[in-house]
Amino acid sequence: MNKREFIRKCILASSGCLMMQNHILAGSNGSEQKETGLREAMFQEETPRGIMCRICPNECILKEGELSQCRNRKVIKSKLRTLAYGNPCSVNIDPVEKKPLYHFYPGTRAYSIATAGCNLACLNCQNWSISQTSPDKTRNYSLSPEKVVEESLRTKSKSIAYTYSEPVTFYEYAYDTARLARTAGIKNIFKSNGYINREPLEKICSYLDAANIDLKSFNDSTYLRLSGGKLQPVLESLKVYRDNGVWLEITCLIVPSWTDKYDEIKAMCNWLVKNGFSQNPLHFSRFYPVYRLEQLPPTPLETLNTAARIAAEEGMKYIYIGNVPGNEMADTRCPSCGSVVIKRTGYSIDFNKIKDGNCSFCNKPVAGIWL
Repeated sequence: MNKREFIRKCILASSGCLMMQNHILAGSNGSEQKETGLREAMFQEETPRGIMCRICPNECILKEGELSQCRNRKVIKSKLRTLAYGNPCSVNIDPVEKKPLYHFYPGTRAYSIATAGCNLACLNCQNWSISQTSPDKTRNYSLSPEKVVEESLRTKSKSIAYTYSEPVTFYEYAYDTARLARTAGIKNIFKSNGYINREPLEKICSYLDAANIDLKSFNDSTYLRLSGGKLQPVLESLKVYRDNGVWLEITCLIVPSWTDKYDEIKAMCNWLVKNGFSQNPLHFSRFYPVYRLEQLPPTPLETLNTAARIAAEEGMKYIYIGNVPGNEMADTRCPSCGSVVIKRTGYSIDFNKIKDGNCSFCNKPVAGIWL
């Protein structure tokens, strides 16, 4: 496949996460993919029981030949190696609104990449076919950090998004790409579960411009049962992103019988406001039956509307409802005068009335990073 065909197929990809089953770049075969993916991992520590991975709170301790929980790290010749480097299984060009990011260069495109693997195991994962496997089991592109930046420039993408699966698990690949992108004037976006330790997060925040973090529940027991993780590390990550100047938006998927309890939604919004996140957009997203929760119904619209009302009552200023086509709560309203300043249809912008960061109707500021 030549570069022209590569770009065409990326643009035609309509899914948020396509495994490129039949679209591998020319010159890439199984052995080359494995060689591309193998790099020494950052943030590893020798312990009496094995080598500890210090990237995320799972802190896997591995012996020779053992694979990490995220399936992306393995001890080979007494060193922890990442299997996810330069070998994304999904490459697309998305509207930035798809992450979702509504207050970050609206209407621009994000060159979006992912490798296989994730450090959580969410029962409701919509991208389970790549998140719950390893890079040696997916069909991959051979795409170096330099190539990602080159293709982003060719396609006039404003940003590169590390997305779909979990960028924490392809940290080294994302870190090296983000550094090159910053030099080239391209913005960097993390779409993440926020399950990462402070030191690696602070290190990569030096090159990140925006992030959307999934806040999967505000109940620690539910977090563990639904995703296999804990709540507190994610809350700490939100603060690290904020304190390091990364524009932050938060997504809360409302899963019936799991994360639809109004008292927990109220407690979450109260925590966000008290901890200085009232100006950060909060996206309540509609659940659809998928993966291990196929037996559940879609989230009722009444539940989503109630969640949005609770968020407003608690003091959140920018509240959205996602995965509901045609819903007026996809529009951005000025918190001062209530006027619609960005009108959206799906991921498209119908109009944008924000000028120099201010509402065109009342000239009061609208939080975000604008063109």
